[in-house]
Amino acid sequence: MSKTIVILGAGESGTGAAVLAKKQGLDVFVSDAGMIKPQYKSLLVRHKILFEEEKHELNRIMEADEIVKSPGIPDQAEIILKIRAKGIPVISEIEFASRYSRAIKICVTGSNGKTTTTNLIHDMLTRAGLDTGIAGNVGKSFALSIADKDHDYFVLELSSFQLDGMFAFKADIAILLNITPDHLDRYGYDMERYIRSKLRILQNMGVSDTCIYCYDDPVLQKHLPVWDGKMNLLSCSQKTEEGQAAYVRNNTLMFNYKNQLFHMSVLDLALQGKHNLYNSMVAGITGQVLKIRKEFIRESLTSFRGVEHRLEPVLKVHDIFFINDSKATNINATWYALESVDAPIVWIAGGIDKGNDYNELKKLVQEKVKALICLGKDNSKLKKAFDALVPTLIETTSMEEAVQTAYFLGKKGDTVLLSPACASFDLFDNYEDRGRQFKKAVRNL
Repeated sequence: MSKTIVILGAGESGTGAAVLAKKQGLDVFVSDAGMIKPQYKSLLVRHKILFEEEKHELNRIMEADEIVKSPGIPDQAEIILKIRAKGIPVISEIEFASRYSRAIKICVTGSNGKTTTTNLIHDMLTRAGLDTGIAGNVGKSFALSIADKDHDYFVLELSSFQLDGMFAFKADIAILLNITPDHLDRYGYDMERYIRSKLRILQNMGVSDTCIYCYDDPVLQKHLPVWDGKMNLLSCSQKTEEGQAAYVRNNTLMFNYKNQLFHMSVLDLALQGKHNLYNSMVAGITGQVLKIRKEFIRESLTSFRGVEHRLEPVLKVHDIFFINDSKATNINATWYALESVDAPIVWIAGGIDKGNDYNELKKLVQEKVKALICLGKDNSKLKKAFDALVPTLIETTSMEEAVQTAYFLGKKGDTVLLSPACASFDLFDNYEDRGRQFKKAVRNL
């Protein structure tokens, strides 16, 4: 008798899991409480997968042997509590997909830098001629990727929401970039719960596996040493050399994995800025662990082009520079963005606050920001935090209005920086939609 899989949520993750389940000969049903987007609905129809939308038919859902849950559905959602009360296992799409892949899995998590690092490592492996896929919280879902074609290697970006639903999954190489407050609204505003969620990336790893992490992150420095001996721990630092697999000396990036020395100028890196230096470090260490030739590591680190919506240069209009950092949905990401700009800043920020503590930004804002343009339905918290620190604060209700206001306030040599520090769902579909609207509005100036 075929195993019955019910998939909750019909977005990128859910439809990917449905297609993979169907290809594996499983009895699959998809349920979404909202409207299913046309591109996902057509995928389900094409593969003859049964689905429902704008409702959850509880009796049918409760007949499942296993539930695959979209990462966007909270664990405390009423339907999930009912499912768990009946004892039906609830897993993530990543957990489900991993059962059908033979790939070596390089898994990247952290509060910031995940997408850039995931893409950078994928670029490096591809340049080296390795059969490599990229999936997870970037690009296609892991399940849909495997349904199309498995690879020798997969580079996976993993969010805390995805990690929460992973149990038997094992990373071959786990990369932890940083853990700073993010999504605390999902974790009862409990930082320790969020930390435990991120550290789930290490579960099931053994002595033949490798964890690469940033030593300068205080949370990781506190929590990672307890894993020593269970796996191969490698770290990188911009502050110390001792015991590091990568470090900085006199503007030179030094790699020292198993006494195999390799160095290059920090100024030659394609990705500039302190935050990106960490991304380049962990990518380089990953390359060495996988025995990629130094020429390919160097080529990737010097030639890689950054990802869309992460400190993405847009245009210079009348000597005012516009930067799209729409992917900055938390305080730490915006801190890095503000820190990286060496010109007076007209800052566009706002959206759905995820429990932000703006105190971390106040010193940088006071030093660098000449005007703050609030873009959100509720800007009260932003206004309270920064009204006394910036010369000009203006509220706007659309991206077009925000960009035109920024252009009006900007002077020759200024930078207009979209770095919201908030989620986008009050005014936009997602951060990609927000970033693309920003770029369109800039081009229309």
